[in-house]
Amino acid sequence: MPLSDTKLKNLKARDKPYQLSDGNGLFIEIMPGGKKTWRLRYRLNGVQEKVTLGEYPAFTLLDARQWREECRGFIAKGISPMKEKQKSKSILNGMLTVSEFCDVWLSDVVQKTTKEPKNIRRVLDKDVIPAIGRKKLSEVTVGDIQLIIDKIKARGSDQSALLTRNIMKRFFAYGISREKCIFNPAAAIEARFIAKVKSRDVSLTSEEVGKLLKVIYKSSMRRANKLALHLLFLCMVRKTELIEATWDEIDFDKSVWSIPARRMKKDKAHVVYLSHQALNILVELKTLSSDSDYVLPSRNSLKRPISKTTLNAAIKSLDLEMSTFVIHDFRRTASTHLHEAGFNSDWIEKSLAHEQGGVRGVYNRAEYSEQRREMLQWWADFVDDQIIDRDNLILGRFSNG
Repeated sequence: MPLSDTKLKNLKARDKPYQLSDGNGLFIEIMPGGKKTWRLRYRLNGVQEKVTLGEYPAFTLLDARQWREECRGFIAKGISPMKEKQKSKSILNGMLTVSEFCDVWLSDVVQKTTKEPKNIRRVLDKDVIPAIGRKKLSEVTVGDIQLIIDKIKARGSDQSALLTRNIMKRFFAYGISREKCIFNPAAAIEARFIAKVKSRDVSLTSEEVGKLLKVIYKSSMRRANKLALHLLFLCMVRKTELIEATWDEIDFDKSVWSIPARRMKKDKAHVVYLSHQALNILVELKTLSSDSDYVLPSRNSLKRPISKTTLNAAIKSLDLEMSTFVIHDFRRTASTHLHEAGFNSDWIEKSLAHEQGGVRGVYNRAEYSEQRREMLQWWADFVDDQIIDRDNLILGRFSNG
C-alpha cells in the first residue's frame, strides 16, 4: 500500500532497522534511533542499485515521489541516479569555480523558485561568467564585482548594473548557505551607489519590512490605516481590493475572504485564505468600522469606503530612511520572499490573483487551497518575526490562533 503523511508521522522506531515501500522502488527506512530516510531501489543494465534522497520530514512524501519520477526518467535514458548523485556530491565538496557553482545554483534554486530563470541565466552569461567565471568562488573580491558593475554602467545601463549586482548578491548568499564561501562581495556594494531604484524594482528586505511596520505603528496615523497597511502585507491583495472590501465578503468562521469577480482586475472571483494575524486584524477593524458595511469606511460617511489616496498619503507622511517605494511594492515584497523561501510559483501566482498565459494557463486550473493557506500563514509568521517587540512597541496580539 502507498504511504501517507499520517502513516509517516506515526512510524515508530524498532530494535532493528526496517523498511516500508511506497511503490516503484521508493521506500523509507526507519533506524533504531528514529531517523527516517528516503531511498530508491532500481535495476539498470541488469544491475541493482540504490540511491538516497535524504531524511523525512525534511523531504516530504511529495518531494520523495517527485524525486522518484525524476530518477525513473534518468533510468529510462540509461543514466544511473546513484552515479549522478555521487558526481554532484563530488562537485559540491570541491573548490568550485564561479561558473561551476552558477550551474548548481541555477539548477537547485533558480529553476525552482524564479518565474523567468532564462533572464538570470542571460545576465550571468553576458557579464558575470566572462569576467569571473574561472575564479574560485571563495576568491572573488569586492573589486571583481565593482569592475563588472562599472563595465555595465559604462554602456549606459545603470539599471542593468543594479540588476546584475542583485543577482550576484543572491548567488553568493546561496554559496554562503552551502558553506562554499564565507563572504558576499556583492553585498558589500550598496545599491544606492549603482543606480536609483525605480518603484517597479522595489522589494523590501526582511529588515526593511520590520522597520516599515514599526514606523507605521509608531506614527500618529489613524489606527484603522495602520491595520489596513499591515493587512496589505499579509493578504497580498491590491490596494483597491482592500479599500472596497465589505464585511459580507469575510467569513470569520472559515477564515476566508471571498472577493467577487466584479471587484477584481481580471473579472474573476478571488479567495484570500486568512492567517491568524490577518483574521485578528479584521476582528479589530470590525470594532472600528462603526457598523458600516465597509471594512474601511470613510471618516465623512459610513456609506463609502476610504479614498483611494488615503493609504498612499499615510505612507508619504512617514519619516522613512529606505528606498522610495509605493504600496503596490508590498505584493512584490511578499512574492520575492516567498519565492526565496522555496514556495511553489503556482501557489504564489494564485495568491496574487495573477492569471497564467499560454498552454500552462489552459491546463493549470488548480486552486491549491490548502497549500496557499499554509503559505500565507508562513508569510504572516515571517512578517511577525521582523516586528517582534524589541522596542516596547505594542502592535496588538495578531498572531494568536
